[in-house]
Amino acid sequence: MSDTADKKYPLEKIRNIGIIAHIDAGKTTTTERILYYTGKSHKIGDIDEGNTQMDWMAQEKERGITIQSAATTCFWKDHRINIIDTPGHVDFTAEVERSLRVLDGGVIVLDGSQGVEPQSETVFRQAQKYDVPLLFFVNKLDKVGGDFFMSVNSVAEKLTKKGVAVQIPIGIENGFEAVIDLIEMKAYKFEGSGGEKVEEFDIPQDYLEDAKKYRSILVERVAESDDSLIEKYLNGGELTIEEIKKAIRKMTVKAELYPIFCGASLSNKGVQKVLDGVIEYLPSPKDTPDIKGINSNTGEEVSLSSDIDGPLAALAFKIQTDPYVGRLTYIRVYSGKITAGSYVYNSTTGKKERLGRILLMHANHREEIKEVLAGEIAAGVGLEATTGDTLCNEEHKILLDKISFAEPVIGIVIEPKTKADRDKMSQVIKKFLEEDPTLQIKTNIETGQTLLYGMGELHLDIIVDRMRREFNLEINTGKPQVAYRETIRKVVEQEGKYIRQSGGRGQYGHVYLKVEPLERGEGLKFVDKIVGGSIPREYIPAVEKGIKEAAESGVIAGYPLVDFQVTLFDGSFHEVDSSEMAFKMAAIEAMRAAQTAADTFLLEPIMKVEVITPEEFMGDVIGNLSSKRGKIESTEQKGNARIILGKVPLAEMFGYATELRGMTQGRASFVMEPSHYEEVPSNIAQTLAKDSIRH
Repeated sequence: MSDTADKKYPLEKIRNIGIIAHIDAGKTTTTERILYYTGKSHKIGDIDEGNTQMDWMAQEKERGITIQSAATTCFWKDHRINIIDTPGHVDFTAEVERSLRVLDGGVIVLDGSQGVEPQSETVFRQAQKYDVPLLFFVNKLDKVGGDFFMSVNSVAEKLTKKGVAVQIPIGIENGFEAVIDLIEMKAYKFEGSGGEKVEEFDIPQDYLEDAKKYRSILVERVAESDDSLIEKYLNGGELTIEEIKKAIRKMTVKAELYPIFCGASLSNKGVQKVLDGVIEYLPSPKDTPDIKGINSNTGEEVSLSSDIDGPLAALAFKIQTDPYVGRLTYIRVYSGKITAGSYVYNSTTGKKERLGRILLMHANHREEIKEVLAGEIAAGVGLEATTGDTLCNEEHKILLDKISFAEPVIGIVIEPKTKADRDKMSQVIKKFLEEDPTLQIKTNIETGQTLLYGMGELHLDIIVDRMRREFNLEINTGKPQVAYRETIRKVVEQEGKYIRQSGGRGQYGHVYLKVEPLERGEGLKFVDKIVGGSIPREYIPAVEKGIKEAAESGVIAGYPLVDFQVTLFDGSFHEVDSSEMAFKMAAIEAMRAAQTAADTFLLEPIMKVEVITPEEFMGDVIGNLSSKRGKIESTEQKGNARIILGKVPLAEMFGYATELRGMTQGRASFVMEPSHYEEVPSNIAQTLAKDSIRH
C-alpha cells in the first residue's frame, strides 16, 4: 500500500471529500464499503459488531455513533481520494464545521426511509456556508419504508431545488436489487459476497418508461449549463453521454446542481457508482477557487492558487492526541508543500515551528510520508499550532480565515476525586481544549469549582468518559447547568478612572466609554475613536483587554456579557504614572458601572426541537412541550408518525429523553440543536440572580 501512498498524483486526480449526514443515515457504513471496494480493507467493518475502521474510539464502538471525524486516504480508478467521515450527532457539529472548511466536496448520505432529517439540513447549510459542492446518496433503500422518490422530493422541499436524480432504483424495500444509470441508460447489479462484482445489464422493460422520464428531467436541467447545449436540446438534438457528464461536472463544481445517487450500503449495493460520481463530478483542488488570505505584513488581501511550486499556505484544522505519537495536527495544504523535518512559520501566533514527521492517516492507523503537497491533507507531528492557525513561509506571510464555531450552551461541574488528580485534571483539560474548540472551561472564583461547557449532554458525557478511560482520571461531576448570558438594553456613556498614589511612581488611567447594545449573536465589538492623542496608542490594547475581562462575568448572576459594542472616545493620561495596567483597570471600572446603568438582563439558550411520535401521543407531547415554555412551530405527517417542530428553552429540556419514553411507551424519539438566545422571563431571572448570590 505504501507505494500507492508515495505515488504522486497530479492535482486533477485528487479529491478531498467529506461524508456528512444526519445521525443513523449510514455514513460510517458507507465509508466502510468505500474502504473495502478501494482495497483499503480486506473485510467490511460492521457498526453492530463494533469492528468498523473509522469508528475506532471505545465510546464510538459502544454507542454505534461517530464522535470524532476520522480521516483516511484511498485510491480509486487512478485517483487519490482523501475522505473525512464526520459525526452526525448534533453535539459534534464542530467536527463537521472544521472538516467542511478544508474539503473541496462532500457526499450527503440520506436515510431512504426518512428523506431529509433535521441534521441533514444543518450539514447542508454548513456546506453552503463554505460553498462546498455536493452529491447526495439516498441510502437504506432496502429498508422498510425505503423510498427514493420521496427522498428526492424532500431534498427539493427542504434543502434545494438544484438536486437532480442521476440514477433510479430497481425494486423497493427488501426487493431493491439494482440501480439504473440515467446518463448511460444501463442497469447495474452488485454481486459477490461483498457486492464487489459490478454487473451491467439492459434496463428491464418495466422500468424503461420511468428511466426515460427521469433522464429527460436530468437532460433538460444540464442543457441549461451551456448555450451550445441548450441550442442543441431545443432543436431536438440528442446530447451525448460525454456532453451530459461534462455539463453535470461543470454545474456540480459551481454548486449549481447536486446529483442524487441511490443504493443500500449495508447490503453492498450502489457504493462503487457513488465513488465513480466522486471522481466524475466533484472538484479536484484545481477546480476550486483560489484561497484568499491577508498578507500579515501589509494587511492586503492575497489570493493563491493550488500550485505545488507556489508559496506555502496551509491550515491546521484539527488537533488530536494520539496514544502512540502524541499530539497530531491535521493540516490541509492549499499552496506549496511542506517537508518532514522542515521549519514553518505560524502567522497566527507569529512563531516558527518545526514539523517533525508527516503522517498519512487511516482512522487511527498511520503511515509515514516525506512531504505533503498543495491539495493534500495529512497530519503533522511536532507542531504547536492549534485549530484555525495558518502555516506559511516567513518570506511569504499569509493569514487564512480562521474557522468559526458555535458557542457552548451547557456546562457541568467537574471535581477531581483526590488531590493527586487535581494537577492531572488541569493537564488533561488543556489537551481536550486543544482538540475541541467548542469546549470551554471556567472557574468560579467564589466557590473554586471548575465548570466544563460543551454543546450538549452527550458531548460532555463523552469527554468525562474519555478522561476516565484514556487518562485514568477519577472525577466527580455535578448536574448539567445552562450556559446563560447577560446583555444590555440601553446606550450609556461611562467614565472610568484608576488613580493610585503610594509613594514613588503612581498609577494613572482614565477613559470614557460609550456602551451600546447589538443584535443577538453579534458578540463583542470594540471601536477606537481616540483622536488628538488624549490616550497614547500603546495603551489602547490594554483598554480593550480590560473591556473583555470585565465582560467575562456580568453584574446580575456572573454570566458572560455578550452582544454589545464599546467605543473608546476620550480619556487622559499622565506622563509618568500611566501604564497598561492602569488603563486596563480604568476600563474594567467603567464597564462595571456601565453594566449597572445600561439595564442588564439575562439571556438563555433556546433549542430547536424535533419530536417524531406515533399519532396517538401527539396531544400529550405537544402539551408537555408547551408546559416547558415551548413554542410549537409546525406539525407534519410522515407515514403513521407525526413530526412536531418547536423551540424550547434548554433549561426545561434536561431529562427529556426519559420523560418522552414514559409518555409514549418508548415509541417516540427526538433531536435538538441550539437555535438562538432569548431574554429570560423576569420571574426565572430573579431566581437565577438569587441562586448566584447564594453560591
